[in-house]
Amino acid sequence: MNHQRIYIRSKKRVWDKVPGLIVALGLILSQACTHEAVSPGSGDPNVDPQDMPCDPEVVYFENEILPILRSNCAKSGCHDAATHESDIILDTYENVMASDIIRPFDSEDSDLFEVITETDPDKVMPEPPNQRLNAEQIALIRQWIDQGAEELFCDDPNTPCATENISYSGFVAPLLATNCVGCHSGGTPSGNIVLNSHSAVQTLALNGRLFGAISWANGYQPMPQGSAKLSACNIDKINAWINDGAPDN
Repeated sequence: MNHQRIYIRSKKRVWDKVPGLIVALGLILSQACTHEAVSPGSGDPNVDPQDMPCDPEVVYFENEILPILRSNCAKSGCHDAATHESDIILDTYENVMASDIIRPFDSEDSDLFEVITETDPDKVMPEPPNQRLNAEQIALIRQWIDQGAEELFCDDPNTPCATENISYSGFVAPLLATNCVGCHSGGTPSGNIVLNSHSAVQTLALNGRLFGAISWANGYQPMPQGSAKLSACNIDKINAWINDGAPDN
């Protein structure tokens, strides 16, 4: 769905000695308008966020980049608001941009991209023993920066949620990598829970702890911690995979 804000610029010509009716008609016919497209999720107050279907060619900060940063970077002892290092806070768009580590349209000159692709273990981020970002996550961050590093979001509630044939490798693992693995991996995983292997995830899936946490059920620690709840569709997909026996597919 395209959302357009319309601006009208009128060109008026006053014709001397022409009856008033003809002048009025001439003014109407001489009007011209230009159309400026509003970027998806650009924050236009006149556009309902729920009317923003996701464009597969666009990387959306709120949907794709912020979960990666919160899971892997904006955590205790690293770059959260309470214990941040080097005045770099990565828990919101405003704080990310204020940290001066992003050069919009230029990933190669952005400090964030430099440290996540660093090969020196003393300089790479996240710091060892935390798990490094994977190639897909790095590519998303690069594309987001090169697209202008905008605070975009999307939500397409009218798109049917397909819960058939959900695979661990194609859906569950990437979703957990984006939202959870940053905290639940490495030498000191949060809660001593690791989510970077099928066997570990399957155990939590079959004993009910995975679904309890992501659905924010009573008695479970809501996950992802400190972030928004996963979408209803994503939760339904994980539940469908669990109901299939949480296979390594």
